[in-house]
Amino acid sequence: MIETSGITGSSVKLPQVRGDRFSGVASGSQPVSLDAAINRTHAMLRSIQDSEGWWWGELETNPTMEAEYVFLTHILGITDPERNRKIANYIERRQGEDGGWSLYYGGGSDLSTTVESYAAMKIAGRESESRVMTRAREFILSRGGVPKARVFTKIWLAMIGQWDWSGTPYLPPEIIFMPRWAPFNIYSFASWTRATVVPMTIILSENPTYPLPPEQCIDELFPDGRENTDYSLPQPSALSPDWFVFVADRMLHSGEKLPFKPLRNLAKRRVEKWIVEHQEKDGSWGGIQPPWVYSLIALRELGYGVDHPVIKQGLSGLEAFALQDTEDTWRVQACISPVWDTALTVNALLESGMGADDPALVRAADWLVSRQIREPGDWQVKVPSAKPGGWAFEFDNNAYPDTDDAAAVLLAIGRADVTDRESRANALDTGLRWLVAMQSNNGGWGSFDKNNTSRITTKLPFFDFGEVIDPPSVDVTAHILEALGELAWPVESPGVRRALKYIWDEQEPDGAWFGRWGVNYIYGTGAVLPGLEAIGFDMSDSRVQMAADWVESRQNQDGGWGETCASYANPGLRGRGDSAASQTGWALLALIAAGRTASESAERGVSYLLTSQRPDGTWDEPQYTATGFPGYGVGDRRFKSTESSEKDLLPVELPAGFMIKYHMYRIYWPLLALGRYRARIGDATDRRGLRTLIAGGK
Repeated sequence: MIETSGITGSSVKLPQVRGDRFSGVASGSQPVSLDAAINRTHAMLRSIQDSEGWWWGELETNPTMEAEYVFLTHILGITDPERNRKIANYIERRQGEDGGWSLYYGGGSDLSTTVESYAAMKIAGRESESRVMTRAREFILSRGGVPKARVFTKIWLAMIGQWDWSGTPYLPPEIIFMPRWAPFNIYSFASWTRATVVPMTIILSENPTYPLPPEQCIDELFPDGRENTDYSLPQPSALSPDWFVFVADRMLHSGEKLPFKPLRNLAKRRVEKWIVEHQEKDGSWGGIQPPWVYSLIALRELGYGVDHPVIKQGLSGLEAFALQDTEDTWRVQACISPVWDTALTVNALLESGMGADDPALVRAADWLVSRQIREPGDWQVKVPSAKPGGWAFEFDNNAYPDTDDAAAVLLAIGRADVTDRESRANALDTGLRWLVAMQSNNGGWGSFDKNNTSRITTKLPFFDFGEVIDPPSVDVTAHILEALGELAWPVESPGVRRALKYIWDEQEPDGAWFGRWGVNYIYGTGAVLPGLEAIGFDMSDSRVQMAADWVESRQNQDGGWGETCASYANPGLRGRGDSAASQTGWALLALIAAGRTASESAERGVSYLLTSQRPDGTWDEPQYTATGFPGYGVGDRRFKSTESSEKDLLPVELPAGFMIKYHMYRIYWPLLALGRYRARIGDATDRRGLRTLIAGGK
């Protein structure tokens, strides 16, 4: 266990894989009965529930989070050498065999991540000729050095004097004046991009530089020397959409040299006001790292000192996102997920036999009801008539409730008992109405905004990382259908019919569905089939059964399922990878929904979970099975079929992606699958092998 100070001041217990967190070695255990396995996990979850009712597991990403914290504290002038030493220890611990650092477990090393890690470690005092730095430097130079890094990495390096600002894009603060109906305005970006772009307008127009001392510079990472480096931005093909945006960027950059900019000071004041008004109670912006750190830097450029209450609150909030274990390391999470973890834990416990009136579930449901957001947010720009009623991912993120969390919470509070049933009824009513109002025109749901589908914004030169817009996704839409079905929303409503059309339009030729927020086709398919069943769809439909056939075809020899993050880069890898507990849970949920509870495939999947469960009720899972950004820019699936030409494939390192390991996914997803399996199996099978496991294991 790790214990750290939580945002509320309570002790936060975060379950972790024991032993080497990055070894991928699962010890396993002797199989137990199905009842015993479920009871073990129940006991484990009871032991880590916070007294306020919530659960929260670590959200693990990659070392750029720690590296950028080092850069941030240098820029703000608040470097703590002892903390930097601990950060360097953590980064070093994650170095790969090839000398670089990767974006996900099992992925190849990524150049930009390695450049940032190297620079941070050098600032922290690591000697250039040490073994860890030598190996990292060799990897970086073998990939072309700093000039080949992504634009966001170069922006960070420019701020610490290690890259020329001429080699970065330009974004003036005057874009804050663009009207909301214009094709290009801050509300045409995804919520996470918007909260990043607004402070970026200050950084990319002011070009702040906070040079490092000579001994911390990274000149050795430039193959031709810094003086011979070409700092220009890559130029797209002539007359392409990207080329026109590139030319506009260069023209705006040239205009920055003009002595007269009549709206500049007013624009900066407007940006400042927007940033300050969007800070959350916990000190964050958007509840995630990128807008948080850029907002702090932008405010620094606008004259805010580190003793200013806004800056102090922001820095204090970052501390609450940090984790320190017993191995003399320090790391910071990109985000935290207490609402998501709590809702999914409640649903798993309910479906695995814990009574709705159990005190643990009542506390959790009470807490979830209390977290409903009744304040206005950015989403109202597209849905001005809807009343607030959603839930956010984090403890505090009132500007950005999301539809996926809302669906999970509505399921949880709709089925668990609560102390105040009137408050619960009101939360259900307002939550459902908010959720339905957020449906996009194509029938699906995006995560944070309605109809956030304009692709003009994706052409900006500095978006060579992540996703810029938030279009509807199948997995979110399916989760919402499941909530609507379970909570008796009229399934014959036009909204449900439009959602079904969207889902069928998105089905792949082989029967699977793309996973936007989880890896990948196993996640998408494992979301869609339970959603269809919940609204009463005919599960004997040939399209459903084709999807179930696909799931069965991807089962591993050990009975489990797994899918590598590299399936986002190469569709030939869809549904392929080492077995993982969470992904096995998703596959089982799909098969159960499709009416294949008694199938041999489901048997083998359950057997895998029973055999691989640890004595403490958890499962080993070193894999990253979730994603923040597949890295396509558009936030939508890239491949429309399993067959793509080699030129369409992406590097398996996913340099523009952002992969996530939720440490509780290996607990509540397999528990949910086992619970749903036990509830459905009944007398549906006489297969003696599985019955032995269910009834007679140790």
